[in-house]
Amino acid sequence: MSDPDAQEKGARTILHLDMDAFYASVEVRDDPSLVGKPVVVGGSARRGVVSAASYEARKFGVHSAMPTAQAFRLCPQAIFLPVRMDRYIEVSDRVFEVFNRYTPLVEGLSIDEAFLDVTASHSLFGSGETIARRIKEDVAGELRLNVSAGVADSKFVAKIASDLHKPNALVVVPPGTSRQFLAKLPIERMWGVGAKTAPKLRALGFQTLGDLADAEVDRLERVLGSWGVEVRALARGDDARSVVPDREAKSIGAEETHDHDLTTRDEISRALLASAQRIAQRMTRAGVAGRTITVKLKLADFTLLTRQTTLTEAAADTMAIHDAACALLAKFPLKNARIRLTGLSLSGLEVRGAAPVLFPDKAAVKRQKLEELVRAVSDRYDGDDSAKMTRAALLGLSTKRTPQFK
Repeated sequence: MSDPDAQEKGARTILHLDMDAFYASVEVRDDPSLVGKPVVVGGSARRGVVSAASYEARKFGVHSAMPTAQAFRLCPQAIFLPVRMDRYIEVSDRVFEVFNRYTPLVEGLSIDEAFLDVTASHSLFGSGETIARRIKEDVAGELRLNVSAGVADSKFVAKIASDLHKPNALVVVPPGTSRQFLAKLPIERMWGVGAKTAPKLRALGFQTLGDLADAEVDRLERVLGSWGVEVRALARGDDARSVVPDREAKSIGAEETHDHDLTTRDEISRALLASAQRIAQRMTRAGVAGRTITVKLKLADFTLLTRQTTLTEAAADTMAIHDAACALLAKFPLKNARIRLTGLSLSGLEVRGAAPVLFPDKAAVKRQKLEELVRAVSDRYDGDDSAKMTRAALLGLSTKRTPQFK
């Protein structure tokens, strides 16, 4: 349990909360027939990468960022599923609603991970450990998902704690004990110490975080440069960084790696249409619109091409986003090009309707209402095939709508 006396002395209580195998867990929750089976979420087996793997799949060595083809070789019996980002964002919103019940100081690191500062929440909800348990119970009871939690007096220690005994972990590091807690952990637990840096440190005799904490700065700087000072401080549990709430997204995007190279503008346009639909639904859910549109194309030889434009009025609906993307597409040199990846994003985000418009575009208003209707259908019937057909029909997203390019 957290030490009340230490709290009175000004110690902070920081929680790091990390959803367990989030994408895969959502898939298993939505389809109970997957329970107990190895599940891999990611791109196609030919070119994609693993976005998430259930713990049953991890037993075979499958992990995120691994090429999907390699994951298939390691675990051919796994069930491979495509990424459903809209669904994960929807569930993430509900998870963060739980987090915000206990403190307004919530710093999201991704859609499945956050820091919480609950120092001021003790009088209402109890100790840091109690709050973490309540959050875990709420998420499990309401969303049927598990979240691992670390409780400490700093971000660095809380994050390491949450990762030690996954899945469904709860590790508490009482105030004033961070250095002892870290001392016996291997140096690979330090942020930024990976496959390239760790051997260099081990060659100098550094095996544990305790070794880094006791090291002379100049020795660390030989390997790490000026970062050596920060590494020693973190290894000692010294991390004064605050939880910074309400980090706003700078952009909303979608991209797809294709099983087969796209060779015509029509094929590319249809791929961008699918991305525009996903982006529009995310923007509708977030209540924002964007002014700057970027199209990204990756060629078969991995050459990356991008084009960008800024709109006179912020866009948030599928048709407006896709029309702007198609206008950009015409500016790419695509003769004899083979496209392996397409991407689309909107930045320059603003709250939709925040600025009054003297002469609103009636067609745009109508399209936005349609997006909201589509979102309502998605939220209520997600995963239902008839609902997917209904959404497509509402938006008119057939290939007939795709502009033809010469």
